[in-house]
Amino acid sequence: MHQLPIWRPDVTVAAVVPRHNRLLFVAERVRGTLVLNQPAGHLEHNETLLDAVVRETLEETRWKVQPAHLLGVYQWQSPVDGIGFLRFAFVAEALADHPERALDDGIEQVLWLNRAELLDCGIPLRSPLVLACVDDFLAGRQHAADLCRWVGTP
Repeated sequence: MHQLPIWRPDVTVAAVVPRHNRLLFVAERVRGTLVLNQPAGHLEHNETLLDAVVRETLEETRWKVQPAHLLGVYQWQSPVDGIGFLRFAFVAEALADHPERALDDGIEQVLWLNRAELLDCGIPLRSPLVLACVDDFLAGRQHAADLCRWVGTP
C-alpha cells in the first residue's frame, strides 16, 4: 500500500492595524524579491495566537499593538513551492511606536497605506492573503478575538 506524505500547513498570524485611514504594512525581501505584507509570521512553540501577533508586529514594525478582533482564518497553498499556510489574521490597535528597536531581518520598510496606495505602489503582494485581509477589514468583518483560546498551560 502506498502511503501519502503527511501534509501540514504552516500556522501563521497577521496583524491588520488601522491608523489615520491607512493600514500598516511591511516591505520585506523574500528570496531576493521585495514584496508587501501585513506584519506577519509563524506561530512559535508554546505561544498563543494573540501573543504571536503582538510579537510579530513589534519585531517587524516596531509598533506595539493590542489585538481587538479576529478578522478571519485563511488557508492558502503556494503554487510555487506547494507550501500551505493557515493564517489567523487579527485587527489590532496601534498603541506605541518604538523607533529605537531594530526591524527583523529582511524587513526593509514600514509603510502606512490605504488600499489604492497598496495596489499602486509598484511592489507586489507577498500572497493573495494580503489583499483578502484588507478587503475583509474594509468590509467590516470581525469576530471576537477570544474565539482563539489556549487550552491548558502555555
